Amino acid sequence: MKLLTDLEAIKTLTEGKLQNRQTTGVKGAVDFRSVMVCGGTGCTSSDSNKIIAALEKEVANHGIEDKVEVVRTGCFGLCELGPVVIVYPEGIFYSRVEVKDIPDMVEQHLLNNKPLDRLVYEKTKVDGDIHNFEDTDFFRKQVRIALRNCGVIDPEVIDEYISCDGYKALGKVLMTMSRQQVIDTVKKSGLRGRGGGGFLTGLKWQFAADQDKEQKYMICNADEGDPGAFMDRSILEGDPHSVIEAMAIAGYAIGANQGFVYVRAEYPIAVQRFMKAIKQAREYGLLGDNILGTGFKFDIDVRLGAGAFVCGEETALMNSIEGKRGMPNPKPPFPAVEGLWGQPSVINNVETFANIAPIILRGADWYAGIGTEKSKGTKVFALGGKVVNTGLVEVPMGITLREVIFEIGGGIPNGKKFKAIQTGGPSGGCLTEEHLDCTIDFDTLTSLGSMMGSGGMIVMDEDTCMVDVARFYLDFTRDESCGKCTPCRIGTKRLLEMLDKITEGKGTIEDLDKMEQLSNTIKNASLCALGQTAPNPVLSTIKYFRNEYMAHIVDQKCPSGVCKSLISYTIDPELCRGCSLCARKCPNDAITGKVKEPYVIDTVACIKCGVCFDVCKFKAVAIV
Repeated sequence: MKLLTDLEAIKTLTEGKLQNRQTTGVKGAVDFRSVMVCGGTGCTSSDSNKIIAALEKEVANHGIEDKVEVVRTGCFGLCELGPVVIVYPEGIFYSRVEVKDIPDMVEQHLLNNKPLDRLVYEKTKVDGDIHNFEDTDFFRKQVRIALRNCGVIDPEVIDEYISCDGYKALGKVLMTMSRQQVIDTVKKSGLRGRGGGGFLTGLKWQFAADQDKEQKYMICNADEGDPGAFMDRSILEGDPHSVIEAMAIAGYAIGANQGFVYVRAEYPIAVQRFMKAIKQAREYGLLGDNILGTGFKFDIDVRLGAGAFVCGEETALMNSIEGKRGMPNPKPPFPAVEGLWGQPSVINNVETFANIAPIILRGADWYAGIGTEKSKGTKVFALGGKVVNTGLVEVPMGITLREVIFEIGGGIPNGKKFKAIQTGGPSGGCLTEEHLDCTIDFDTLTSLGSMMGSGGMIVMDEDTCMVDVARFYLDFTRDESCGKCTPCRIGTKRLLEMLDKITEGKGTIEDLDKMEQLSNTIKNASLCALGQTAPNPVLSTIKYFRNEYMAHIVDQKCPSGVCKSLISYTIDPELCRGCSLCARKCPNDAITGKVKEPYVIDTVACIKCGVCFDVCKFKAVAIV
């Protein structure tokens, strides 16, 4: 078992290695290189494990193991460019690397000091020179606190976390701070929960600490269920010890000796790395009895969720941990008073915990100096949809939507126009061009009819049908409703039925009034946040895109050409070259004609799959 003095020794031995993982601006020959390969889920699915194996083999074949380290690390953020490889100290960013590229990479770059130009990320090339990837628009405005170690350390090696001041905050707390001092520090920082509700973290801890009970629980909510969201997953995969350390600190602050991490089973890499990190922390005396020789006892167990979206709600999550069906309970009592197995319990999500150690080490004033008056610090977003740079970003609160979409995100691809952005996952609202200069913070987004949520951010272009977007998200929340309360169980179903009518061209103007009335009833009467926020996409699209609803109802048209019942496909004989590709690809044999003569679509047989539109090279197929 290693105590604090041992941890300091580990840091001394390993921090020199981590200094090699910084860009120094050097070019040409260097004494030592670190080759960092993304080991997140996205890059792993693109065979980054094989790339690591190939790198290790090539390095060994050339006998340069003493000059090159190959490191599997966490997500760098630019997920769409994976597999990603970064070579330090130059800071060369390689994108979409394949196993076949590795011999050339080792031969040219690692042996002969010449970066492999064909794989270098285009945005790092300026006037024929290759720049550090951190100078690109995607990274320049980011402030990485929760993601500070992702892409920097090997998440499966505890010594590397320790070398980045890992567990130093825990040692400081246990040896120099009272429980109340810890809570007061978190309060003063202004940290609000990053799981969606935005409740003040320190205040939640205070409620639990004030309960005079012998048994208390600290719970980490890693049940990330929003479509397209992967913030918490990336932290668990890239920096699992940051969550373990923070949970131990929080456990000390509220008087808990047991923690639980509730994570969805669909995150196998995150689960595997977190379980390994727990084992390492126990071996180092950082979990279990007598942590760091201080007499403090705290341990963590993992519970796997089966994928129910509603289990992201805290009372449903606790029911699931207890072995019951994951359904929410009425509040009060709140979990801080009566939670898991009837004992005081605090639930924070992964990203919230990832902020704790830096706050303890750098101080509440430092953290409170980032962000806005009521929304402190940074927020991690999964940026996706119709945007050039899709991936994971961490930005200071108070940054504008325009900065995120057009500077960090690189704007809308293919010359299309921006139309809307949805924040907050399936229960978030859709905002328009007029909101681009609004700041990203809890209160502003809520006032506009959207929400911060856990951090999903979906960008939409001019080809997006906002009625269909509302229908899509409501279909998701309807399906994920646990069914316990009538407003959510029946209300979301009725809302979806009216949206289906409108997308099929069967809606009426009266349906809009009914939808708004029903949405407000669902928001006000539902038991938990799932139902209370489910109507947000409907209300926001009716408010900001009412003209599209009117086009579907009055004109019987879908302006974006998305809703199948309101469109048809036709072939322009002037543009058709008779190549027959559309006919050969049509799954229902609805296209007929002769080669080198214009083809015709049978509108009765056409199933409106859009394949003909996608494959036509002459733009002869049109959506009407």
